[in-house]
Amino acid sequence: MTSEIIRLTQFSHGGGCGCKIAPAVLEQILHSTETTVIDKNLLVGNSSKDDAAVYDLGNGTAIVSTTDFFMPIVDDAYEFGKIASANSISDVYAMGGKPLMAIAVLGWPVNKLPADLAQKVLDGSRAICNEAGIPLAGGHSIDSPEPFFGLAVTGLVDLKHLKQNNTAQEGNVLLLTKSIGVGILTTAGKRSLLKEEHKRLAPEQMMKLNKIGEELGKLEAVTAMTDVTGFGLLGHAIEMTEGSNLSAEIYYSKIPFLEAAKEYAAQRIMPDATARNWSSYSSKVAFGEGVPVAEAFNLLPDPQTNGGILIAVKAEKLAEVQELLNRSGLGAYTEPLGKLIPKTEKVIQVLP
Repeated sequence: MTSEIIRLTQFSHGGGCGCKIAPAVLEQILHSTETTVIDKNLLVGNSSKDDAAVYDLGNGTAIVSTTDFFMPIVDDAYEFGKIASANSISDVYAMGGKPLMAIAVLGWPVNKLPADLAQKVLDGSRAICNEAGIPLAGGHSIDSPEPFFGLAVTGLVDLKHLKQNNTAQEGNVLLLTKSIGVGILTTAGKRSLLKEEHKRLAPEQMMKLNKIGEELGKLEAVTAMTDVTGFGLLGHAIEMTEGSNLSAEIYYSKIPFLEAAKEYAAQRIMPDATARNWSSYSSKVAFGEGVPVAEAFNLLPDPQTNGGILIAVKAEKLAEVQELLNRSGLGAYTEPLGKLIPKTEKVIQVLP
């Protein structure tokens, strides 16, 4: 067993969902002139920018399949395993599905980091899988230059409860089930700049499962969902609104932020992915008078890891969703942060 203190974040150039390739670059990578097999049972695939693939089983249910992995976003190996696993499982919840099982994906620099740390990563993963009520059923590992970990997750969804990120409707209001700012806080931590009283804020949020997604999927009041991860709140809101052929107004004062993140944002402490995100979609965003643009630039494209679920809700049925959130201990996230409007020149209008 290792006795020395090893900071996992010092062994990777990125961390968490901040490792994601920028939206504009990803779009170029995914573009292909190759023909693909057309399968009428594939309900959600690469043709949309959704959280997981969905395959119709022909009996009123569908398989939900996803994979997600990244490099360490925290130094503690056990917590890294928990965060990476919760983040992976979130994609099933974001489709309104129920996870069934998971397969581990592990990369480990065996000549740089001891094997018992990798064991702790897997133990953290098992803890989260147990919390989700699913088995960690197997996996694959490689010797890699940098550590990374994640899961391939299989889930099931009743087709009546399937939620996509491109089915929002005009007039819907938007809710978000977690606060924004973990990218900034984890970057401050990696640079040893995080105050003691702020050290648990990001890990505690990132280790929370988005189980609420399975329950939200059952509500007719919810028209669309997506989890907010590496592209930041703006990026995933753009995917939802563009995919639904709409635009959105986002009310800056209503966005749930981790208040401590604003302190570090003011010092220009932010992940590299923030600038990459902003350069990818800045032309689609307009700021209204009274919005603190400098602060917003740091926070709205901030990459989230296992972030909250962005929910489009029929305005007339908002109370039904708010009641569910309150029952689930998410009463702090019941106030709408925006609404969907007819398509305008800018996809997102950020208002005070």
